[in-house]
Amino acid sequence: MKLAMDGSEATEQQARDFRDQAAAVIDEVGKLIVGQRDVVRDTVVCLIAGGNVLIEGVPGLGKTELVRALGRAIDLRFSRIQFTPDLMPADITGTNVVVDGADGQRTFRFEPGPVFANLVLADEINRATPKTQAALLEAMQERQVSVAREVYLLDPPFFVMATQNPIEMEGTYPLPEAQVDRFMFKLVVDYPTAGELTEILDRTTGAAQPEVARVATGDDLLAMGAFARRVAIAPHVGSYVVDLVKSTHPEDPTAHELTRQYVRYGCSPRAAQAMVLAAKVYAMLDGRYNVGFDDIRAAARPAMRHRLLLNFEAEADAVRTDQILDAILMSTRRAGD
Repeated sequence: MKLAMDGSEATEQQARDFRDQAAAVIDEVGKLIVGQRDVVRDTVVCLIAGGNVLIEGVPGLGKTELVRALGRAIDLRFSRIQFTPDLMPADITGTNVVVDGADGQRTFRFEPGPVFANLVLADEINRATPKTQAALLEAMQERQVSVAREVYLLDPPFFVMATQNPIEMEGTYPLPEAQVDRFMFKLVVDYPTAGELTEILDRTTGAAQPEVARVATGDDLLAMGAFARRVAIAPHVGSYVVDLVKSTHPEDPTAHELTRQYVRYGCSPRAAQAMVLAAKVYAMLDGRYNVGFDDIRAAARPAMRHRLLLNFEAEADAVRTDQILDAILMSTRRAGD
């Protein structure tokens, strides 16, 4: 796909190309992933917007297979890191090794780790220690890796897609807030319905196995992301994003009642950035060249649910983050909404 990047206004043809390319990726992933249409769409939206994704769900729901399918549908260098308690930072970033030269001299050579790819699957990321988890921080934010005073740039595009299990907490390490904040979206994979479970059995236990074709490239994603950034957002819609984020801060005068009761720390400015960038992609997928309130609301939960830090009272009352966000979205309205 070729998108004009010369600063001219978006054309109808360009918008169709954008939608067709995104739909092709979603459809190819759907050959392997039964149901979970919203999760697949939101993952693709996040990739187009240039963000990292945290996917949460109980074992066996296809989280890892979703990322693998994306790696097949998009022509990207793919690597998988299985996080375990004994994994070390150098196992992710790479390390300097001693090599013997032709002249008999020994020198150091950098051996890149699995983070040097376009699409990195951090499987069960909460299995590793915080020290090892932090090895991804610089890569996720700066798109570079620092080893022994040397800085190595990562080839664009670069995405980290991490999975974690929310129920099996023995031997796990909760992600530090600083690292969680670097994920653009947190997506929750729900258990399939009876009909979806039947279809899963039909697809995975028969003789014929579905094949995912490559329908996009890394350059396509970069062009689509740059194209989506040109989508307009009106000042009052931008103010709506600000109001949503401020409503998550308990010390703010506009904070929601549930926020004051159950939230310890509210969302960072990255939540607002994530909502706007994702909303621009949603608008393009819907064939519009301006961001609407519905686009912001579609991005609000995945962009904010992992950035709210609840207090002990919320844990005692079994209050979930999404319940607070639902209340905020219901109460925060704008003129013309």
